[in-house]
Amino acid sequence: MAEYITKMGDTWDLIAFEQLGSCEYVSLLLNANRRYSGTAIFSAGVVLNMPEITKTTKAENLPPWRRNNESP
Repeated sequence: MAEYITKMGDTWDLIAFEQLGSCEYVSLLLNANRRYSGTAIFSAGVVLNMPEITKTTKAENLPPWRRNNESP
């Protein structure tokens, strides 16, 4: 699992967007770093685990009508 070291002022949604490519991955990021779930704004130097994003993961985060090859 890859790691990310926070910068002063980082937030969950900003990290998900910049490091994982979408704010949709905030829940995966939180699940990978439960010990920091009470943190809203990070100080510099916190080491976070970055979840692996796969094609399947991306599809699971979309609503059923937006997924390819699946019916709602």
